[in-house]
Amino acid sequence: MLTSNDWYAVTLSLKVAVVATLINIAIGLPVAYILARKRFRGKALLDTFVTLPLVLPPTVVGFYLLFLFGREGFLGKILNELFDVSIVLTWFAAVLAAQVVSMPLMIRASKAAIADVDIGYENVSYTLGRSKLYTFFRVTLPMAKRGIITGVALTFCRALGEFGATMMIAGNIPGQTQTMPVAIYSAFYSSEEYKMYFFVGSLTLISFAAIILVNRLEKLGDGNE
Repeated sequence: MLTSNDWYAVTLSLKVAVVATLINIAIGLPVAYILARKRFRGKALLDTFVTLPLVLPPTVVGFYLLFLFGREGFLGKILNELFDVSIVLTWFAAVLAAQVVSMPLMIRASKAAIADVDIGYENVSYTLGRSKLYTFFRVTLPMAKRGIITGVALTFCRALGEFGATMMIAGNIPGQTQTMPVAIYSAFYSSEEYKMYFFVGSLTLISFAAIILVNRLEKLGDGNE
């Protein structure tokens, strides 16, 4: 029988993936635009830095997050002393882990899509007196929407399946920080096969549905062009 903690793992995983994806959209799109359009010293270093979580083992990412946000970490101490807030072993720690690990997918997909947009369209917008912000939202983003939608989908699915960094910073607390990937790990080692199959099937179905939704959105976008 599935318990309330098992169902909580499902809802928590969805909440973590959605929040992490929204954060990555807010951060990733401006960074992607800067990397695609701007020239500045240190650009290659920034590109390498934002891509690094994609190639590092998730446990290493989790270690760095603990180093920064743990009670003795630089940012952790500031949050604890100023706001009496501790991120480690909370559901938001799972969000942080999923967000950091999945962010490179959002940035790289969006960067490629924005770079493919003919800069001449943006220049025409500028000559018509439009601001850079207006041009970004009304010209660049609509023309790069397919790549950005793909980036959103990849980010969501990666955040949904995050395990290593989550275990490091959020832990495995049933009913509090246990997400579906972590629950699969627990079910495997406790020989609860029915739970393992349930979580594996749930993750597969949700990811499959997300990809189908993206494909439909891309087709709808093509029909409006």
